[in-house]
Amino acid sequence: MTALLHLHPAAAASLEKWHAIIASKDVGDLPSITSPEVAVHLPTAFNPYRGGEALLLAIINATQILEDFSYHRQAATADGRNVVLEFSARIGGKTAKGIDFIRFDDAGKIVEFEVMMRPLNAAQALAAEMAKRVSGAPPAASEMK
Repeated sequence: MTALLHLHPAAAASLEKWHAIIASKDVGDLPSITSPEVAVHLPTAFNPYRGGEALLLAIINATQILEDFSYHRQAATADGRNVVLEFSARIGGKTAKGIDFIRFDDAGKIVEFEVMMRPLNAAQALAAEMAKRVSGAPPAASEMK
């Protein structure tokens, strides 16, 4: 993935870490780029979740559920604090396309993370897999690697 132009320097550094986290499936550095009050909007939930633990749990599970995940395009807003990342993946044999919207604060911390996904059957497959894995409890330390 090529670097984004015109990103706020702190957002650019955090986005670089984000890509490394997703590529390696090692979420150990995620808390370092996440605001404790982050709002997490998932295609599997009507209301946003709040807090770093919610994002950590979502990313741990997404990296396990989504197969052949890759980002294809990215764009940034003029202020350099919002990015849009287009992705594709497979979920149980279903092909999915989606977008991650990430908003950073001045310190480069993720303050909002939103995922949109299509088609409906892929989003439903994701919801079903997430439901099997998530009981509402925060991830154990052993799951953070």
